[in-house]
Amino acid sequence: MAKLTHINDQGTAHMVDVGDKQETQRVAVATGRVLMTQETLQLLRENGFKKGDVLGVARIAGIQAAKKCSDLIPLCHPLMLNSVELDFGIDEPAGAVTIEGRCKVSGKTGVEMEALTAVSVAALTIYDMCKAVDKAMVIEQVCLQQKQGGKSGDWSRQDD
Repeated sequence: MAKLTHINDQGTAHMVDVGDKQETQRVAVATGRVLMTQETLQLLRENGFKKGDVLGVARIAGIQAAKKCSDLIPLCHPLMLNSVELDFGIDEPAGAVTIEGRCKVSGKTGVEMEALTAVSVAALTIYDMCKAVDKAMVIEQVCLQQKQGGKSGDWSRQDD
């Protein structure tokens, strides 16, 4: 049975000691999306929001969030990120903005939480900037797609 790494033998939460681990190149990719009305999607495409460039601001917010991940997630290690990239797409039929976040680090622990945090905050920023015209937006399907490196090796989501 798999063991939770952030729970010690006494059953209390603790920060995992990564001191003896080897530094490796690590990559994590997360995705998510924001569902919205076609009218909201049209405004976003045309840069028609008074607050400015929604996706540009969301990109910067996601990058900042990845950099601050250890301040938000209590047992997350602070990392010196090599890179954070966020890409956005428009899914017309679904009425959605898709988000992909990719984080890289040379370190002793993975960057899954940073990638997930980047996507989550980018989605929240899109919601914040568009809520004046569409309060019914839905943030959904934020998940890890793949990770590379580290002791546990590579992993990719296998959707059915």
